[in-house]
Amino acid sequence: MIMAFDEAFDVLVIGGGHAGCEAASASARLGATTALLTLNLDLIGQMSCNPAIGGIAKGHLVREIDALGGIMGRVIDRTGIQFRLLNRSRGPAVQSPRAQADRALYRLEMRKTLENTPNLSLRQGMVVDLLTPNNKVRGVVMQDGRRIGAKAVVIAAGTFLNGLIHTGRRTYGAGRAGEPASLELAETLKRLGLPVGRLKTGTPPRLDGRTIDWDLFQSQQADERPVAFSFSTDKIEQPQIDCYIGYTTSRVHEAIRKNLHESPLYSGQIKGVGPRYCPSIEDKVVKFAEKDRHQLFLEPEGHDTNEVYLNGFSTSLPAGLQQELVRMIPGLESANIIRPGYAIEYDYVDPRELGPDLQVRRIAGLFHAGQINGTTGYEEAGCQGLLAGINAARLVQGHTRFALRREESYIGVLVDDLITQGVDEPYRIFTSRAEYRLAFRHDNADERLSKYGREVGLVGDGEWERFNKRRDRIAKIKSALRTTRIRQSDAAYLALAEKIGLNGVESITLEDLAKRAGVTSVIISQLLPAETRAGGSLEEIESALADNLYSGYIRSQENVIHRLHGHDTLPIPIGLDFRTVNGLSHEMAERLERAKPVTFGAARRIPGLTPAALVTLLVNVNVGV
Repeated sequence: MIMAFDEAFDVLVIGGGHAGCEAASASARLGATTALLTLNLDLIGQMSCNPAIGGIAKGHLVREIDALGGIMGRVIDRTGIQFRLLNRSRGPAVQSPRAQADRALYRLEMRKTLENTPNLSLRQGMVVDLLTPNNKVRGVVMQDGRRIGAKAVVIAAGTFLNGLIHTGRRTYGAGRAGEPASLELAETLKRLGLPVGRLKTGTPPRLDGRTIDWDLFQSQQADERPVAFSFSTDKIEQPQIDCYIGYTTSRVHEAIRKNLHESPLYSGQIKGVGPRYCPSIEDKVVKFAEKDRHQLFLEPEGHDTNEVYLNGFSTSLPAGLQQELVRMIPGLESANIIRPGYAIEYDYVDPRELGPDLQVRRIAGLFHAGQINGTTGYEEAGCQGLLAGINAARLVQGHTRFALRREESYIGVLVDDLITQGVDEPYRIFTSRAEYRLAFRHDNADERLSKYGREVGLVGDGEWERFNKRRDRIAKIKSALRTTRIRQSDAAYLALAEKIGLNGVESITLEDLAKRAGVTSVIISQLLPAETRAGGSLEEIESALADNLYSGYIRSQENVIHRLHGHDTLPIPIGLDFRTVNGLSHEMAERLERAKPVTFGAARRIPGLTPAALVTLLVNVNVGV
């Protein structure tokens, strides 16, 4: 079939959100001529909800994106206005960076980054149809009549697919407030036979900061030593701001209960399933009725705006009622709402239609990334976009597909969860989803994944040289930790003995000393040989210490992984009642009962099934390990 096109590219990316930006950047930098198609070029990289990047496990994803050669980490490092490392009081494996963003600057920096990318063109307009003769992508049709040819298409449409906004009893079609929904493309996906469902998400009201009594809120300051997201960032230069913590009251809760009939969530107006771990204020009040207050975060949206994001108060109640409720909160008695909160329903496609490369199995050359796959969050979208963009370019260029295993990255966990289990609610990444999370620290993402970014072609010579130098410095620090001893005759010994209590130990290595309570990375850095200390940063010393702390656990995990992978084809008896398997916890048995795997390999890919549970299962199907 001969088709006439106004333009033609190797790869088309539909959508200018976080998935689309990563997909377009990756595809173009790998040498594929690429076009990013979006409804409004001025809103590329728009933060539709929370103006922040990172968080628990999400920060790990951004580090992994950066290690592979993605762009999200670099953009937030240039535009972040409050950097904080979460879970500092816990172990290194679950610590995770987060940064409040200047919303406007992030958007401008992302567009600037894309506009300076070779092989990448930006086009404004709405895609209304996919050209897929013989179940193979050939291009798209735009609303204005343009036909654009392509050998691969990445759909990263966010909440725009058949989007419907709810504010009280009022509803209207939109992809997000002020922008039209993509109705024709949503119908095209159904026409192609793809299984489509409905999900829901929401956003809180934005307030005028000039009308807030800031003295009544608790200040939350940025870290004195900001942790960057990109391994290429040496220092965060821009000034940092404070965020603030407040609380709802029982009066607010009572007013919400009296007006639940106005909430589309409780009137039956909304059919889509919302995110369990980011509930609306209505859900919080109903489901946690015993609580007389809920925490709120007041997050300024930039240096040059008065707009403040009321994190923790997501709602779809009527706009007028939102204003009344906000003014019941101490410190917000005079606050004005700039933009009311709302809920939005949208279509998604069952991600079990995808392969590990995020290509739709039944349509060659069609890739899905982001909320179309049932996920929620900028970071989840960004990593999918990166993977889809890499594979779209590789498909066009005749290369084999690129995929990550769940045993080596949070990205691998996310993709494997999606394509094997599907979703019944918006999917969010958590550290608890990864069986091997002790090995997935945010600081070692480059050690785990930069080699893949280099092999694919997204990690350039400069970044690769930088990575190797960092790896060599950490190796030297680890060697020094093993070989450097503090003895009773040393001047530092007495001070240490008084501080942490050495109980007459004649000598101790820095490696063992670091495992004692009260010994910080700063103390260890002061005890390292001068030549080692001069060559490495405090962050690199902390990475070396974390490697040593988890080394035994990681070796054990690696052994388990090696043994488990050797049994993927082992059949599991049909009808086996997993609840009767001796040694399986109730939770693990429940997961197995729901999934009903027929091979051990299928069981191994069930999200949240621990290595210990897998070993138990192997033993009980008569295979030793």
